[in-house]
Amino acid sequence: MRTHYCGQVTEALIGQTVSVAGWVHRRRDHGGVIFIDLRDREGLLQVVVDPDTAEIFAKAEHLRSECVLHISGIVRARPEGTVNANLASGQIEMLAKELDVLSMAEPIPFQLDDKHVSEEVRLKYRYIDLRRDEMQKTLKLRYAVTRSMRNYLDNNGFIDMETPILTKSTPEGARDYLVPSRTHEHKFFALPQSPQLFKQLLMMSGFDRYYQITRCFRDEDLRADRQPEFTQLDIETSFMDENGVMGLMEGLTKTIFKEGIGVEFDYDFPQMTYADAIQKYGIDRPDLRIPLELVDVADLLQDIEFKVFAGPAKDPKGRVAALCVPGAGEMSRKEIDDYTKFVGIYGAKGLAYIKVNDIGAGIDGLQSPIVKFFPDQVMQILERVGAKDGDIVFFGADKAKIVNEALGALRVKIGEDRQMFTDKWKPVWVVDFPMFEEDEKTARVAAMHHPFTQPKATTEEILASKNPGQMLARAYDLVINGIEVGGGSVRIHDTNMQAAVFKLLGISDEDAAEKFGFLLNALKYGCPPHAGMAFGLDRLIMLMADRESIRDVIAFPKTQSAACLLTEAPGLVDIAQLRELNIRLNKKVSENAAS
Repeated sequence: MRTHYCGQVTEALIGQTVSVAGWVHRRRDHGGVIFIDLRDREGLLQVVVDPDTAEIFAKAEHLRSECVLHISGIVRARPEGTVNANLASGQIEMLAKELDVLSMAEPIPFQLDDKHVSEEVRLKYRYIDLRRDEMQKTLKLRYAVTRSMRNYLDNNGFIDMETPILTKSTPEGARDYLVPSRTHEHKFFALPQSPQLFKQLLMMSGFDRYYQITRCFRDEDLRADRQPEFTQLDIETSFMDENGVMGLMEGLTKTIFKEGIGVEFDYDFPQMTYADAIQKYGIDRPDLRIPLELVDVADLLQDIEFKVFAGPAKDPKGRVAALCVPGAGEMSRKEIDDYTKFVGIYGAKGLAYIKVNDIGAGIDGLQSPIVKFFPDQVMQILERVGAKDGDIVFFGADKAKIVNEALGALRVKIGEDRQMFTDKWKPVWVVDFPMFEEDEKTARVAAMHHPFTQPKATTEEILASKNPGQMLARAYDLVINGIEVGGGSVRIHDTNMQAAVFKLLGISDEDAAEKFGFLLNALKYGCPPHAGMAFGLDRLIMLMADRESIRDVIAFPKTQSAACLLTEAPGLVDIAQLRELNIRLNKKVSENAAS
C-alpha cells in the first residue's frame, strides 16, 4: 500500500508522487487548509489537504488522532519559515491527491505526548503506549542489539540452538513455574529458569559453541529489573577457560554498544575481585562512576567503650566502615535524617556522621554527636578516610551484611543525588566469587551461583574442606554502571568433583540422581571442559536505552505482581479443563471458576 515510510520522505523525492500509510498523529485546521501529521514507525510526515480537493477535504475534516489513513500525493518543499529541523522529513511536505480512511479511531484513553500517564494505564492500553516515539525507539534498539549479537556470534563460530521450554523441575534458586501434565497423571513439567543443564548437555554432544536468545521463567519477588518471564542471551563453549570466554564476551559487549548506541570502548575492561568489590563498595556489582569508597575502621575502635561501634568491631561477622563524601559538609539535618531512613530499609539501626568543619582545629573543628565517645581515635579515622575541610563522613556498624548493603546503597544514593558521576560508562569484570555461602534461614551451605560451577580447588581439597566459605569459584560477572548485565562460570566436567560438591552441599546420591540424573549420566560418557555466560537482554537494553525499568523495554510486560493488565492474565479456567488435568480446587475457588 505504501511506496515509502513517512520518515523516509525527504528532499530527494520533491516533485514525485508517493504513497504513505499510518496513524494521524495530529490534525490542524489553519484557515481552510488542513494539515495532517501522519505517523508510522519511521517518523512523521506533514500532509497538506487543500480545500480545492473537496472530496479529500471533507474526509479530512472528520479525522481525529489515531485514525489510520492511506494517502497518495506530491512531495514539495515546505514554504520558507515553516521548515522543521527536528524531523527527518522536516524540509518537505506532501500535498494530498488521494486519501482513504482505513480505520476510524475513538478518543484514546491518553495522549501519546502526555508524560504523566500512570504505568497502570500504559500497560492496560499497551498497544497505544507502544505507538509513542520513545517506545518505538527502544524496541527498535532491542532489535538492533539482538541482530548485532547474532551477527557477532555467528561470525565467531557459534551455532544457534533451541532447548526445551517444558522440562523437569530442578532447584535453581527461585521457584519454578509448574505446568501440569494431562497425559502423565499427577506429574508436572516446569518452565526453565535458564537452559543451564541443556546447554551443558550440548557441550557433551560435540556442539562446542552454542548460543540462543531464549525466554526464561522465575516465580520470584519482582522489582524494576525483574520479570516473571525474561529474555537471556545464553552462551556455552567447550575447550575454553574463563579468560577465553570473558575475552569473547567483552568483544560482544563492545560490538553491541558501538552498533546499538554509538558508544565505543577503546580499552580492556578492568577486573576486580568479589572481595575487593564488597570491601570498597559494599556490593558485588559496583557503580564505578561514583568516586566514593567504603573504608574499614574496625581496628581503631575495638577498645572503646561505645558499644554501638565496639561490638561490631570485635565481632568476626561484624563490620565498622566509613564513607567520606567530599564537599558535602553543608548537608542539612533533614537530608541526614532522610539518608538515615534510607539505610533503615537495609536493616541499619542508624546513621552516625561527622561533619569536618576545620580539621586543623582537631575535635573542636568537628560537628558530630559521636566524637565524644572516641576522642582519641577520631583524627586517625579522618586521616584514614582522607577527610578534608567541608567533608562529611558517614559510619555503618553492624553485621557485615547489613553494613555492606546499607552503606553500599547509601554510596549510590548520594552519588546520584549529588550528580557525582565521573564517566558516562564504567564496565568492570567481577571475578573470584565465593563458591559457597551460608543460607541464613537453614544455616546450611549453598552454592552462590549453582552447583555445577567449578571451584578453584581439587576434588580432594573440596572433600577435606573445613571452611567451604573460603573456597573461590571460577565465576565471573560483567557489571556496567552498577548493573549486572551478564554472568557465567567454568562448569564442572568431572564426575568425582561433581559428587564432592554435591556432598559438601548436603545433596545425597539419591537426591542428585532424582534431580540431575540425566546430567550426571552424561558426565560419564566423555565430557569436555566447558564454560559459558548469559546476558540479561532486558536489563542490558534498559541500561543502553537509559530507562529505569525493564518493563519499558519489553513489548508486553507483567506488573510487579506478575499480572498482565492488557489480557487480564492470570485468569480462571473452566472446571472441565481442570478435570482433564486431574486438578481439584478448593470449594470457594471452584465456584468462582464455574461462574
